[in-house]
Amino acid sequence: MIKRIVEISNPARLSLKNQQMVIVRDGYESTTVPIEDLGILILDHPAISHTQGLLSACFENNVAIIICDKKHMPSAIFMPLDGNSLHSKTVAQQIKITEPTRKRLWQAIVQAKIRGQAKVLHLTTGDNHSLSAYASRVKSGDPENVESQASRIYWQKLFGKDFRRNPRGGGVNTLLNYGYAIMRAAVSRAIVSTGLHPSLGLHHHNQYNSFSLADDLVEPLRPAVDIKVYIMYKKSPQKLELTPDVKHTLLEIFAQPFKINKSSLPLMVALHRYAASVKRAICKEDKKSRVEIPEI
Repeated sequence: MIKRIVEISNPARLSLKNQQMVIVRDGYESTTVPIEDLGILILDHPAISHTQGLLSACFENNVAIIICDKKHMPSAIFMPLDGNSLHSKTVAQQIKITEPTRKRLWQAIVQAKIRGQAKVLHLTTGDNHSLSAYASRVKSGDPENVESQASRIYWQKLFGKDFRRNPRGGGVNTLLNYGYAIMRAAVSRAIVSTGLHPSLGLHHHNQYNSFSLADDLVEPLRPAVDIKVYIMYKKSPQKLELTPDVKHTLLEIFAQPFKINKSSLPLMVALHRYAASVKRAICKEDKKSRVEIPEI
């Protein structure tokens, strides 16, 4: 079953009844959503209240809860501590990951990201601008930082020479930031479900970052957000605001089919295969297996 992403952006009272999330809003009939159907719950209004029972039920069902700030940008992610029955064993193996394995996984991630960027440029401009060649240059651990070299070309070809990727910027950057943040939460949810800990990264390392591994695994998925934002940008470049319609368009990504290995699966499903393949590589359950990264 494809897990649902539910966003609540108006004053509401949320509670739990018969394993259903009950949503009560003044002037409207109450509605319910089965907890087992939820994948991500986005709370985007300061006047939303919820019960402890609802939060506990969400965490028992591995629901990622996102809290948005006054600018409607995701500012916090709540995840269960235990998403898998073998959590402690898996984390112990994760801590002992070898450097060659870490570098090999990061190489595969960067290569997939650059290939995704090349595909986006091909679909939007008709030319991948030789980015595919950059992917083949990525060595174990990407010591030459080919990822950064490819990104400089990518952003200028996609949004113009004056564009600068800025996590604090407006316009295009605002939409990218929102899409990436929701993607990060979805990846975190998939990571936790495998028993891996999202704070133990492969490449990203920061003592203040509780989602380093999610930041690693989200990299090859960014192009899926980029192409959505590009389409909206071309339609109305002067009106890029984070409206409910824009957010809905970005959330559609998770129901779209992605190629993974030889299958085509909705992204919310494919993310679990992706995370599971990373777990196998980290825990050395199958030394010959390749990381299965979803492709647009």
